[in-house]
Amino acid sequence: MDNQTDTAKEKINPTASSDLIYGLNERPPVKDALFAALQHLLAIFVGIITPPLIICEALKTDLATTGFMVSMALFVSGIATFIQCKKFGPFGSGLLCIQGTSFSFIGPIISAGQLGGLPLIFGVCMAASPVEMIVSRTFKYLRHIITPLVSGIVVLLIGLSLIKVGVVSCGGGYAAMGNGTFGSIENVGLAAIVLGSVLFFNRCKNKYLRMSSIVLGLCIGYGIAFAMGKVDFAKAATTDLWAFNIPMPFKYGLDFNFSSFLALALIYLITAIEATGDVTANSMISGEPIEGEKYLKRVSGGVLADGFNSFLAGVFNSFPNSIFAQNNGIIQLTGVASRYVGYYIAGILILLGLFPIVGIIFSLMPDPVLGGATLLMFGTVASAGIRIIASHEINRKATLVLAVSLSLGLGVELMPDILNHAPQAIKSIFSSGITTGGLTAIIANALIHIKEGKEDIKEEREIVE
Repeated sequence: MDNQTDTAKEKINPTASSDLIYGLNERPPVKDALFAALQHLLAIFVGIITPPLIICEALKTDLATTGFMVSMALFVSGIATFIQCKKFGPFGSGLLCIQGTSFSFIGPIISAGQLGGLPLIFGVCMAASPVEMIVSRTFKYLRHIITPLVSGIVVLLIGLSLIKVGVVSCGGGYAAMGNGTFGSIENVGLAAIVLGSVLFFNRCKNKYLRMSSIVLGLCIGYGIAFAMGKVDFAKAATTDLWAFNIPMPFKYGLDFNFSSFLALALIYLITAIEATGDVTANSMISGEPIEGEKYLKRVSGGVLADGFNSFLAGVFNSFPNSIFAQNNGIIQLTGVASRYVGYYIAGILILLGLFPIVGIIFSLMPDPVLGGATLLMFGTVASAGIRIIASHEINRKATLVLAVSLSLGLGVELMPDILNHAPQAIKSIFSSGITTGGLTAIIANALIHIKEGKEDIKEEREIVE
């Protein structure tokens, strides 16, 4: 009976199948596959390299280390994408799911790096990744705890905390804070040009200009920065640009800290819920069932691979990966849902990661250029959180959960000195606004119970009106 039900649902749910040129298991010609792969790469490339650039800038790593981090981010994203598309046993969704370095972990990773350097970052990233793998086996039950309201609050806090990081880059970065040029007209003006360029191309009717808006904005900013003499290629003189980057597992060693582990574990928990939504959307667009046993196995495999790939990223000196939601839009635009396209994307990403010149070129990018593009990207993360929250009914309970979570989360983010006299254990755990707000949202959502009466509902409607 279950098989018959799944088959029936499989026939009913492929709403996008009529719009697809190549279905999930169809093999497009090489030319078509490469063309589709290129469009996906345009949509994800900046997203993959930006987190390592921001983290390395915050930790003041040297050019060689930063370039290596960017290269490894591309390399690991290629492996992760191949695992998702190919599917190895229980690992992988078997869909055209693209994975890349996640923005959600930037804040806690920078905090961990400032506490214990790169060894602590990679140690706690690997130690916390099983949280997502465990969720993949039990997400049906945890979805009652991590509701859309809780997920939306955490995503909103991630976006709002990252905006500060983007503004720092727009002003010239931490180096500019040290030499007194932070917030100069040159730095802010350059960031504004990049931001304006991204907005201009993003509103164009031409879909290719829209998809490559961030890349084009960065290229324009890079060119202007070079003309202004703000790109110092002399820094790369000591680096062999044409050598190969040989991936070296555990190159920087491993370390552990419980408070950093807890902060990252919470993000992994939320990432698992987000990955569930991304795989569901991808299944629907690809004409696959979004109910039944086949769907549950696909989601479970996708989330399991999401966590495993983040563990793998730590092994190869990179940062946690997550499924990129923007690629679902590319599938709709191109009409190509074939998972075999993912093999091409994975191969290109791995090749790019092996050449240090790619990482070095982007490592030399001035902070205001990167800040102008990331400011919009981080704002998009925050707006995604608002959309998730809006999908939940904003009743009295939701209002209270929102109020207490945002108050405590943003309070700690804006005024970290509030914890100066707290015990070190408490201070280290709650120093992150994301952790504070996220844990508050989970606890408040579980403990606050309000019985809505007719008078309460009427009163809320009158307030809204």
